[in-house]
Amino acid sequence: MAKENQFVEQIANIETDFPQWYTDVVVKTKLVDYGPVKGSMVIRPYGYAIWENIQKELDARFKKQGVQNAYFPLLIPMSFFTKEAEHVEGFAPEVAVVTHAGGEELAEPLAIRPTSETIIGTMCSKWVQSYRDLPLKVNQWCNVMRWEKTTRPFLRTSEFLWQEGHTVYATAEEAEADTIKMLNIYKEFAENCLAIPVITGRKTEKERFAGAVATYTMEAMMHDGKSLQSGTSHYMGQNFAKAFEIQYLGAEGVLQHAYTTSWGVSTRLIGAVIMTHGDERGLVLPPVVAPTQVVIVPIAARKGGVVEACEALKEELENAGIRVAFDNTDNSPGWKFNEWEMKGVPLRIEMGPRDIEAGKMMFARRDTLEKTEVARENAAESVKATLAEIQKNMLEKARAHRDSRIVYADDMAGILAGVDGGNFVKAGWCGCRECEDKIKEETGATARVYAEGESAETCAVCGKKAAHMIIYARAY
Repeated sequence: MAKENQFVEQIANIETDFPQWYTDVVVKTKLVDYGPVKGSMVIRPYGYAIWENIQKELDARFKKQGVQNAYFPLLIPMSFFTKEAEHVEGFAPEVAVVTHAGGEELAEPLAIRPTSETIIGTMCSKWVQSYRDLPLKVNQWCNVMRWEKTTRPFLRTSEFLWQEGHTVYATAEEAEADTIKMLNIYKEFAENCLAIPVITGRKTEKERFAGAVATYTMEAMMHDGKSLQSGTSHYMGQNFAKAFEIQYLGAEGVLQHAYTTSWGVSTRLIGAVIMTHGDERGLVLPPVVAPTQVVIVPIAARKGGVVEACEALKEELENAGIRVAFDNTDNSPGWKFNEWEMKGVPLRIEMGPRDIEAGKMMFARRDTLEKTEVARENAAESVKATLAEIQKNMLEKARAHRDSRIVYADDMAGILAGVDGGNFVKAGWCGCRECEDKIKEETGATARVYAEGESAETCAVCGKKAAHMIIYARAY
C-alpha cells in the first residue's frame, strides 16, 4: 500500500511485518517507552489514560458485585510459596527475589509478587473465622513482576499493572459460580468497552493456573490471527484454603475449609486493543476507553471567529461529558489530520469559516475514514450518537474478522495449515497430554480453550475417539 504521509512512513507495513508495526505504533504514538531495566516499560500519559479508563469501567463492575478494593504488600516471604507445591513450581522460573536490604542479608528471602494468592490467603486466614464472615470479596489494583525472557510492551513485560480479585466462599457451588460470573463480566467489558469479541471457556489441565482446580479464559484474535489470552478466572477449590488454613465455623458449629477463587486482567488489554483494531495509519481506539474521544481541528484558523467557534464547541462537548481536545497549534490541517489519525482518536471535527457561516461542521470517523457534514446545532447529541456508532461498528468489524478466521481440522496437517494461515483451528482431542504436546511441538499452536457445545469424532493427532473439541492457535 502506498505511503500517504510522513507519519505512516514511520510505521512498518501492518500486513507484511506486524510485529514491527506494533512496536512502531506503541512508541510513535507515545503510549509507552522502554525502561532502563531489560524487559521493563514506562507507560506514558497517553497509554496510562487508556489504563485509567479501563480501571474506571471495570472497577464499577466489580463494586456492583460487592467487591471491595484493598492493597497487599509487594514483598512476600518465600516460605509462603512453599505452602502450595504446584503454585511454587509453576511460578519459580519467573520469581524475582530480594536477598539483601539495609546493607544486610535477609534472614528469609522475599519474593517480589508475581501474583498474590499466597499473601492474600495468609490474611484471609486471619479475617475469616465464621460463616458470617463469608463471602469475602477483595480486589487490588497493583503491579506485579514476572521475570520474562522474551518481552514486548504491554503484551509481556517483567513488570506490569493489573487487577487481581480474590474471593472466599463457604461452598464449592458458590465459588464455582463466582468464577464463571467474573469471566462473563470480563467478556461483557471486552466486547462493550474494548470492542473486542472474545471466546470464553475452560483451559486444559496443561494450561491451567498453577494451583487451581480449573482455569477459565477469554481469548481474543489479533489482526494476524494469533490469540491473546486477555483475562483469566480461576476456581481454586480448597487448595489454597487448606494450604493457608482458611477455615470458618459453620452454622452447625463445625469447623471447615473455605473455597477460593481469583481472577485478573492486566495492561495486556491495551496491547489487545492495539492489535485488534489498528490499521496501516496507526491506532484505532474504541470511544469508551479512548483518552481523547474527539479532536477539533480548525480550518483557516487565522480568519476571524474560527478559533472562538472551536473553543465554544469544545466547551459544549466537555460539558456533555465528552473527552475532547482542540488542536490550535500552528501545524497545517493536513499534519494534524495525520497525527490524530495515528493516535487513534475516534472522531475528528473540522470547522472553518464556511462551516461556521452555514451552521455546519465536518465529522471524520477514524474507524471508517468517512467524512460527513453535520449540523452545528445539537452538537453534543450528534457526537455521542456518532461515537456510539463507531463503538458498535468496531466490535462488528472485529467479530467478522475473527469469525472469518475460524476453521476446522481433522488431522495434524489441517491444524498446521490452519495456524499457518493465521486462523483459530477447531479440532478433536482425545484428552491425552502427549497429543496436546505433539501439536505444540509440530505446529507451534497451543490449546487455547475448550470449544463448548461442540464435539468431534476423532482426535486430530492419534485418530482415537475424541473426548473434546479444542480451539488451537498460535499465541502471544
